[in-house]
Amino acid sequence: MRTPSAPARLPRMNRDQISLHSHADHPIAAPLDDDSVRHLLEHGIPRADARVLDLGCGGGEWLLRALSAFPRLRAEGVDISEGSLTHAREAARLAGVQQRLALHQEDASEFASPHAFDLVLSVGAAHAFGGLLPTLAAARKHLAPGGRVLVGDGFWTREPSREAAEMLGDLSDLATTLDHVAADGWTPVHGHISTQQELDAYEWAWTGSLASWALDHPEDPDSPRALAAATTHRDEWLNVYRDVFGFVCLVLRPTSG
Repeated sequence: MRTPSAPARLPRMNRDQISLHSHADHPIAAPLDDDSVRHLLEHGIPRADARVLDLGCGGGEWLLRALSAFPRLRAEGVDISEGSLTHAREAARLAGVQQRLALHQEDASEFASPHAFDLVLSVGAAHAFGGLLPTLAAARKHLAPGGRVLVGDGFWTREPSREAAEMLGDLSDLATTLDHVAADGWTPVHGHISTQQELDAYEWAWTGSLASWALDHPEDPDSPRALAAATTHRDEWLNVYRDVFGFVCLVLRPTSG
């Protein structure tokens, strides 16, 4: 799946740099406000000394918030982006949680760990695994007995246009998405559907932060490409998928076993 944080047709520019600039004002790379993130972590983390894994952690914002809220928690993050992990390390150092955080630069779908985790999360990264169910399969491999998965992915709020389907990938409506999750052996114990305000705030932050960086750095050779990327993304959002795209986060437990 391709979420709005990875638009379909970007001008040629380093994607790490695009992500860094576009999330400057919205470090959670998903359409969720701070209260929603906090509530999801509270429902997902089963105990104060839990071990948490983020598959596709990006800049590590979910883990940083979990570590700050739970002083005994330990966390690990996996991502292929060197720039994002560098950012996560510096942010962890500034927050004073770096000694409880381990970061791994590798493909999240191939990550192996000697220990299991009480919470495995992967929000907005299903495209890296080939879809929602493959994401859950990857998370299940790392899950400790009694553990939970926090996953976030898109869904169609109504029938999409052909262009929207080609842009954002193979999504289902919300009820069908939950049916697929249940049939795959998971029981939802909490969930959050992003509001239109959350969805719009994320898109305005994504496009606005990137455009502002471009306008503030006209001498940078990437400035024209960044501005074009922001314009392309904004046009796609407003004209192609804004009225048909939704985002759901689920806290899941294995139905059996």
